[in-house]
Amino acid sequence: MDEDWRAGGFGLYLHWPYCQAKCPYCDFNSHVSSEIDQTRWQRAYLSEIDRLAAKTGDRVLRTVYFGGGTPSLMDPAVVAAIIERIRASWPIANDLEITLEANPTSVEAGRFRSYLEVGVNRVSMGIQALNNDDLRMLGRLHDVDEARRAFDIARATFPRVSFDLIYARQNQTLEAWRAELTEALAMAADHLSLYQLTIEEGTAFGDRAARGKLNGLPEENLAGDMYFLTQELCAKAGLEAYEVSNHAQIGSESRHNLIYWRYGDYLGIGPGAHGRLTLGGVRYATDTPKIPTAWLGQVEREGHGELPRNVLTLKDQAAEYLMMGLRMAEGIDTMRFARLAGQPLDANAVARLTDLGMVDQTGANLRATQQGRAVLNAVIRDLLPG
Repeated sequence: MDEDWRAGGFGLYLHWPYCQAKCPYCDFNSHVSSEIDQTRWQRAYLSEIDRLAAKTGDRVLRTVYFGGGTPSLMDPAVVAAIIERIRASWPIANDLEITLEANPTSVEAGRFRSYLEVGVNRVSMGIQALNNDDLRMLGRLHDVDEARRAFDIARATFPRVSFDLIYARQNQTLEAWRAELTEALAMAADHLSLYQLTIEEGTAFGDRAARGKLNGLPEENLAGDMYFLTQELCAKAGLEAYEVSNHAQIGSESRHNLIYWRYGDYLGIGPGAHGRLTLGGVRYATDTPKIPTAWLGQVEREGHGELPRNVLTLKDQAAEYLMMGLRMAEGIDTMRFARLAGQPLDANAVARLTDLGMVDQTGANLRATQQGRAVLNAVIRDLLPG
């Protein structure tokens, strides 16, 4: 079992925690600060890369992902130093994917060229809506024209560009989403991440909803119709759903996210960054302090930015593999699941879900159908042992 991670590959996630403003729906670990010592942050990131490379430096690194927050607020010189240290620390895959998240308000042509020159080859843009009223409602600082200009700059700079949209927004109709998604598909991105608005505790939207002040959210049936319309329009445009919320042209899938969904190992560096790491035949869940100054101070004082690691039992790993793998259109290897779980999937549960049209099984491959992915949590509950 100590080599199970190899079925998914090995990547590195680096978290930049700062944004220009906090969006009311966002439950990511993002913060607003008027002063950021980027040189200090660079030292901490490089220190963590050195520490983790000492334990994993024989592995082939396939992907790097700068997430946030808004990593396009990072000084290009900091990004350059990080990428240079990464390349010196691991054997690098020939097709190494380096993704950087960006918001339209932080896009500058010169800055993007600098990122490209130091090795970033994929950008993921947080556009979120193509409607100015809804952008304001979502707390975004850009308008539609700015988003389009930013996308055009990114498209002209990088070989691969993705952007995010949120649907099932307040007072949004099915036809309005059809028009907006059609417009998005015409923008010629090779990858789209399309998320249903979820109201999370601890966010501004969550607080409003708890007070009964968040009106106009779609009924469940309308949200479901929006999901199926999304699948239909994206498929017609050649961007199949390779994962529940992610659509891509063939070959343009996010290789970094595939490491998560195929249950590989990945290092998490930065405040609030999670990881999965196999060492000496033991698989660990790793985590870090969420508060940026706490993480930074711990790296400087203690020489590491991790919280105590949690050992994942084989049963834990089997459950995580099932939950992550069934998100993908390609599904899971039931033999791999059985090796982790110590027992096969319940044949009766598989048969029942097959009869309902929720899963398909061909040989050792089990996948959720489009209908099944729409109610994936229920499908997973039926399949999990116990």
